[in-house]
Amino acid sequence: MSSGVPRTIKAVDTSELIRLDSEAIHCGLTRNHGAGWLAEFAGPAAVHYLWPVLVHRLGHRPESSPHWRCMLLLTVRDGQQIFSLLDVLPASFEDLPETLDAATKTEVAHRLEHEGLLTQAQWADLNP
Repeated sequence: MSSGVPRTIKAVDTSELIRLDSEAIHCGLTRNHGAGWLAEFAGPAAVHYLWPVLVHRLGHRPESSPHWRCMLLLTVRDGQQIFSLLDVLPASFEDLPETLDAATKTEVAHRLEHEGLLTQAQWADLNP
């Protein structure tokens, strides 16, 4: 894990995840899902988990730099949890409430690091 990112995991609902993804698209951040993808494929009532893992800088976009590259445990429409990445502005991440206990954060981190989850791209290939 890179220094400079918060050492926490936050839960977000699908509407908040779509808002963060739209913000990433609007700011020209690299890791996003593309307009409409999450609205179509994310579980509508699901909880998703964001874990900042590195500081990412864009020299050509100082207004959006630095930002945090987050690992994302994403629950898709079929209920499966998959791995993805999302770039998030620090202020947007900090505005998300802390709602998870330590045990849940540890479980989410373990899933993201050690469970060999399908990536968003792999899942999309299997579920056109």
